[in-house]
Amino acid sequence: MTTTSTRTQISIGEAIDRLMPGGPPFAFTAYDGSSAGPADSEIRLHLANERGLAYVMTAPGDLGVARAYVAGDLEVTGVHPADPYDAMTLLMNNLHFTRPTASEALRIVRSLGISNLKPPPPPPQEHLPRWRRALEGLRHSRNRDAVAIHHHYDVSNRFYELVLGPSMTYTCAVFPKAESSLEEAQAEKYDLVARKLDLQPGQRLLDIGCGWGGMVRHAVREYGVTAVGVTLSQQQASWAQAEIDRQGLTGRAEVRHSDYRDVAETDFDAISSIGLTEHIGIKAYPAYFAFLHDHLREGGRLLNHCITRPDNLATDTGAFIDRYVFPDGELTGSGRIVSEIQDIGLEVRHAENLREHYALTLAGWCRNLEANWDECVAEVGEGTAKVWGVYMAGSRLGFERNEIQLHQVLAVKPDAAGRAHYPLRPTF
Repeated sequence: MTTTSTRTQISIGEAIDRLMPGGPPFAFTAYDGSSAGPADSEIRLHLANERGLAYVMTAPGDLGVARAYVAGDLEVTGVHPADPYDAMTLLMNNLHFTRPTASEALRIVRSLGISNLKPPPPPPQEHLPRWRRALEGLRHSRNRDAVAIHHHYDVSNRFYELVLGPSMTYTCAVFPKAESSLEEAQAEKYDLVARKLDLQPGQRLLDIGCGWGGMVRHAVREYGVTAVGVTLSQQQASWAQAEIDRQGLTGRAEVRHSDYRDVAETDFDAISSIGLTEHIGIKAYPAYFAFLHDHLREGGRLLNHCITRPDNLATDTGAFIDRYVFPDGELTGSGRIVSEIQDIGLEVRHAENLREHYALTLAGWCRNLEANWDECVAEVGEGTAKVWGVYMAGSRLGFERNEIQLHQVLAVKPDAAGRAHYPLRPTF
């Protein structure tokens, strides 16, 4: 005989239907035999076990779902894990939640199991929560920045070679045409930066947050400058210096494993910062841009290239990105970037939003990940490879939807008489 308490139990599928008016836009099944959503959907999600349910219940939003997915407890079919863009687009365009009443929420929790409110250990790919990172030092202290950079960039040079391609460039490319290859677009990005900086033979370039040294090598090889790059990633520095030696650029190009704040040389003709500002911390902007100002000669140029927001509010990057991708990352708008550059005495001459180019770049990286999936999984494990697929596909969607942007800001250091040493019209 079925008791009243049994008849009032809510299955996982029923809970999904109650929280999403009209049901989910995908086919959903769960280990308890329940289902929700259109059964004929090409995108199918299956909650495989109770641990996955506990992940979702104890961390509502993207973090809980990410934990279940990375751990293998939430299975997604209909898309490749290297590029779940179609599934994420479906979710972003069609997911609608309703807030249950307190009594309804309690009923759902009781039905699904109060024991599932005890969080399981997170997947090993997850970084520490912010409150525990205090053991590593204050936010954006030298030690804590080094730990954060190690978490993301010291994954595996071979993995990055497979995903990024021959350029080994992990920043937004610039596509001369929509059909340009990723390699052509990365070369164009470096050349655009060089042209904006007006690099000339014999000049000195400092590239901070230089990654695997792509800008350093391009500037030395194509523009005849001498260049120093710095990165907090030991693996990046080792790879970059070996590539400099392989290309015969030793003596003119150098990549150091170093905090940019430890660069002692000054009077550089140009400084490029490509994809570093996101890691600096907004409160540290005055000191960051003051360092750049002080290391430029009069008439020297700065090119700051970074991910931005469509408004000028300061914000963290979100739970999933913070725990799995960029610990301690912070974003703000281009207006804030421009203001901070102006406030330390540099003159802004040009700003450009390249967000569509970053969407194309991410699509290219996802294609590389998919084409090399088996080797990537063998190199870093399936969980880490899945993190990258979600992160890159989701970021692509964010750039397309104008939720995030990419700005290059060009500035000069005027001389004592206020001269910018800048042509009447841009030459780049």
